[in-house]
Amino acid sequence: MQRPRFELPEALVMGILSKLPVKSLTRFNCVCKYWCSSFQTPHFISNNYHNNLENNHLNLLLSRCDGNTFQLYFSQLSNEKYQNCIVKQNIHLPFFKNDLPSVYGACHGLLCLLDPSKDKAAIWNPSTREFKILPPSSIQRPPYFSPFEETYLTLDDVAFNHAAFGFDSKTDDYKVIRFVTLTFVNSEEEYPHPHFMYQVELYSLRSNSWKEIPCPDYKPTETTLGNNYVDGICYWKTGTGAYLDFRGLILSFDMGNQKFSILPIPEFVGSFPEYYVDLLVFNGSLGAIVYPSERIDTSFDLWVTSEGVWTKQFNIKSISGVVHPLGFGKNGDLFLRDKNDEVLLFDASTEELKELEINTYLDHFRFAISLHAYLESLVRINGIQEVEKYVIRQPTRNASNEY
Repeated sequence: MQRPRFELPEALVMGILSKLPVKSLTRFNCVCKYWCSSFQTPHFISNNYHNNLENNHLNLLLSRCDGNTFQLYFSQLSNEKYQNCIVKQNIHLPFFKNDLPSVYGACHGLLCLLDPSKDKAAIWNPSTREFKILPPSSIQRPPYFSPFEETYLTLDDVAFNHAAFGFDSKTDDYKVIRFVTLTFVNSEEEYPHPHFMYQVELYSLRSNSWKEIPCPDYKPTETTLGNNYVDGICYWKTGTGAYLDFRGLILSFDMGNQKFSILPIPEFVGSFPEYYVDLLVFNGSLGAIVYPSERIDTSFDLWVTSEGVWTKQFNIKSISGVVHPLGFGKNGDLFLRDKNDEVLLFDASTEELKELEINTYLDHFRFAISLHAYLESLVRINGIQEVEKYVIRQPTRNASNEY
């Protein structure tokens, strides 16, 4: 006797599928045309991303510099607790050969890679392996007239620094903002004195172009730990005054209305020069990790702001030998760099400090190691699939067939 055939409602099937990893969904594209087209709809992409967000399916990349080739590469860490954050694969970026790009994001699973010394940038979805090269800027560089020297100066250098990558919900558009430093000199002088001018550029993925926007009175002074984007707003640390008169401030930029603002850093959070204050994103909110500049036994305070109110989340007391925080992983675990430039993990649940099985002794610029966390995402960026010309993945001995 033939058993009756039961068919699940399509909405239920899509709901089940939206809980699967991106790699599985990529394989299921070939099951049928309906599934393939459904996986590309904004509704399904949003559901899949929010399922990953609710389940804290965080992926971790360590940005490093190869000691032999001096090239940037990523080490993807295992997110399984029992595997103690071992390196699952190393990802090299031949597109940035001979360059050391900065990493911005993640925003909805996307990362932005930007070379500070060249007009060279890309947006990358490490989950779908889609890679998009951004066009060079067509914005003109203004001339600089020196009243003191009574002549126009020569443009000597253009640098692209202090960028941010985020999402504009008003226009459903991903955007990159970057500060451009123009250096002018008198080419007739043997030892010319540099003069500086600044511009701000904004890239739109929807239009695939750059435009110039008004430059704020304050300039970013330091980088953030990992991401500097939260809910449509980008953040940088800045300040006013010098040394003992220095006052820390936060420069913000709203992706929607394209306006800059200034926020104070309360003195009770930490003040210069007694403390370092590093901005970061913690559990979807802007935070600051504060630690003393005297690094004999380093303690860390984590502050988080919500609607302008700063609240201390926790304190980690006296970790010997640690010199710099790298950022947070799953469940509030804090990644750190010690005085030997090794990567450590402070387990927030057990308050134990673990040395990870990450060999950094062959790295170049070990002090520049940085941590980047992202959630898997199906977001499309109108790019191309990874090719070895741009991205090369190398599984390690510890890797399984996961990738």
